Amino acid sequence: MAIIAQSCSRKKDNFINRAWHSVGTEYNILYNGEIALQQGLQTVNNAFTENFWEQLPIERFEAKDEVRLGNEAENSDFERAEEKATKAIQKHSMTINGKEKNPQIDESYLLLGKARYYDQRFIPALAAFNNILNKYPTSDKINQVKVWREKTNLRLGSPELTIKNLKRHLKQEEVEGQDLADITAVLADAYLVIKEKDTALKYLDTAAVATKINAQKARYHFIRGQLYNQFGKKDSANMAFDEIIDMHRKIPRAFYINAHLAKSDNFDTENGDKLLFMEYLTELEDNRENRPFLDKIYHRIARFHQAERRDSLSEVYYNKSIKATQGDKELNSRNYLILGDMYFDRTEYKTAGAYYDSTLTNMVEKTKPYRVVKKKRINLDDVIYYEGVARAGDSILNAVSLPKEQQIALYTDYIKELKAQDSIAAEVEKKRAQKIASKASGKGNGIAGFNKPQRANLPGIPGNNSGGNTDFYFYNQSTVAYGKNEFLKLWGERKNQDNWRLSNARGNSGSGSGKEEGVEENITQLERYDPEFYIKRLPTDKVVLDSIGKERNFAYYQLGLIYKEKFKEYVLAKDKLEGLLKNNPEERLILPSKYQLYKIYLLLGQNDEAEIAKNRIIAEHPDSRYAEILRNPDSQLAKDQNNPETVYENLYRKFEAQEYVEVVASAEENIKRFEGDGFVPKFEILKASALGRLKGYEAYKDAVNYVALTYPNSEEGKQAQQILANALPALKNKDFLPEDEGNSFHVIYQFDSSNKEDIKQFKEELSKIMERLPYPDISLSKDVYDENTTFIVVHGLKYITSALGFGPTLQDYKEENTKGITKEYFTISSANYAIVQRHKNLGDYINPE
Repeated sequence: MAIIAQSCSRKKDNFINRAWHSVGTEYNILYNGEIALQQGLQTVNNAFTENFWEQLPIERFEAKDEVRLGNEAENSDFERAEEKATKAIQKHSMTINGKEKNPQIDESYLLLGKARYYDQRFIPALAAFNNILNKYPTSDKINQVKVWREKTNLRLGSPELTIKNLKRHLKQEEVEGQDLADITAVLADAYLVIKEKDTALKYLDTAAVATKINAQKARYHFIRGQLYNQFGKKDSANMAFDEIIDMHRKIPRAFYINAHLAKSDNFDTENGDKLLFMEYLTELEDNRENRPFLDKIYHRIARFHQAERRDSLSEVYYNKSIKATQGDKELNSRNYLILGDMYFDRTEYKTAGAYYDSTLTNMVEKTKPYRVVKKKRINLDDVIYYEGVARAGDSILNAVSLPKEQQIALYTDYIKELKAQDSIAAEVEKKRAQKIASKASGKGNGIAGFNKPQRANLPGIPGNNSGGNTDFYFYNQSTVAYGKNEFLKLWGERKNQDNWRLSNARGNSGSGSGKEEGVEENITQLERYDPEFYIKRLPTDKVVLDSIGKERNFAYYQLGLIYKEKFKEYVLAKDKLEGLLKNNPEERLILPSKYQLYKIYLLLGQNDEAEIAKNRIIAEHPDSRYAEILRNPDSQLAKDQNNPETVYENLYRKFEAQEYVEVVASAEENIKRFEGDGFVPKFEILKASALGRLKGYEAYKDAVNYVALTYPNSEEGKQAQQILANALPALKNKDFLPEDEGNSFHVIYQFDSSNKEDIKQFKEELSKIMERLPYPDISLSKDVYDENTTFIVVHGLKYITSALGFGPTLQDYKEENTKGITKEYFTISSANYAIVQRHKNLGDYINPE
């Protein structure tokens, strides 16, 4: 016991003391600390997902943006490792005559720094590493310590310092093996941070050769391949990926598969053997070991088929990739986006919209790719709406124009498609009913040892002599329900009477008329399969047909603009506008369509067609603004006076200057002038805002509602819908608040709006006096109340007493060249002033009941 007590001392420098503390540190405290560190590191690695779609990080570690300065660990394993390292330093350090005699203390500090590093407390970690370099310069761990210190500097945003320190170390010391691999890897990481990829690649080559850890070797080679691809050196990239493939089962399978896929991306589609390449991809698909990665393999096969213009096959494989997904959101977003684009190109816009919705759910919000897809999806709403209008109009007008024989043939073909669809649906429903019936009868659905009790045999009842068989139709409620549904689909509601098959024997639902107002009566299967049923429903009234034609033509025009401006699909835009001009459109759509076609021809490089379109506009519409622009595109007159954008901007400036009467009149004029142009909704919403400033809440509400209903698919129409749903309900209340509850007050002078000179003179005089008054934050404005009344408003009075006393102060204020202001005024809180301006109820405020 005396020997043990003697050896526990940290102040005596002898073999027993050094051995006691060294062994205790290494095999007890540090051992448990290293276990805790590895457990924490495993947690970090499990939370980290390799993103092979982007350049891999050199270290499998994701640092957070913020720098943590505190001493509290977030990960309990790292906290335990830190505690063990601290305990080793505090209880086993042997500093005698300024020198550390326990050779395990430097490793304790190294463990301490690593635990803090992985817990992302980089500044405390840096302190631990610096402590080793300062106190233990001859440590056998010095290479590792310098690597960890410079990794920490890199995380703290000092790549230049990292490069400087490590390059100096390589010059001063002979470094080899894993130490060389670690140092060069950190150097490569630092050079990547400062965007010097060629230098980073040089150090990464060294790291990949020097490291003995296969997982690291695979990572370094993969990054090398990615960098070579960025430099356009596909052969060198493929050699790097082959290094990974050759390691096969020595490395994580994800690196092996992604190396194959990355190499396949470098396939020469023009000169390569496509048959051999397809066999290569098929072999990857058929390998059982690759099942966890089938989503990526299917995606690569799909891209190959798409590049070869085998769209049907590519679509099959994109969908297989989606079904085989392993939670890779980047892959899912690419699959959905490509499929959405394919359906968009086939003008199947509803399906395309659904795929774009799925794309967005797999993308990171507030990123540029997300915003691009989001904008495309929003714009697609307009396309879906107008394409629906156009198709419906084309279908109706085409059917109406056909002779009776062709109408019958048209709907006969349609009915064949209906029957095929109904047959498939009926088969599915039948199987579902049989499945339900099977469960209801207890077949194959009982619990072991417990069977459904059998029905007693009853004479004369079919099916009861078979020992409890319940397959008889009317004993099974599911099959009875199925039969009822089939009868209703075929015959509809029928009265319980003789001759029930006659059409006038159809029953009603209690409404007296057989159908509710605005709701179409049920269509029976016999009607659905009768061509005459559809022919009789075709409109024949000329007014109705003209209305359908106008809606169809306007939809064509809007689609032309949307495809041109929002999607840059110039061919689709051209087809729509050319189709519009063949459909005998309204006069208001002809000239804008011709001008838009002229611009589309230029964008498509069809200069001859553009010249023809230009000459036709000038010849057939010589006095139009379009002709003027085409004759002299650099004309300032055409640019300033005839461009709707310029007109709108000038009118908006008048709105800001409170010239509301002129804004309303000019907006109405320009709405007619630019009818059919995309700027018309802008004029409408500006007009609505001016009406609200002049006439109040109700006028504004009606005007906004008109915009929402008339232009539902424009940006302004959607804005109007938002105003109706969100803003207006909050502004509806017009009850005044108690004046003494306000925290800001106004003094207001009324003028007749026609007395512009008086208003100007009064404002100037009041402004001069206010400069000398002891009110620091007051200001002056001229506000329009309605068409006939203008206010001069003093703002910024914090107390009601200040507002009430402001008028008498002005009356008593007399200096040289001033007579004082004696004009009548009233005071009002800022909250009540907003209500007065909003609802135009000044009379109710001044003369309350």
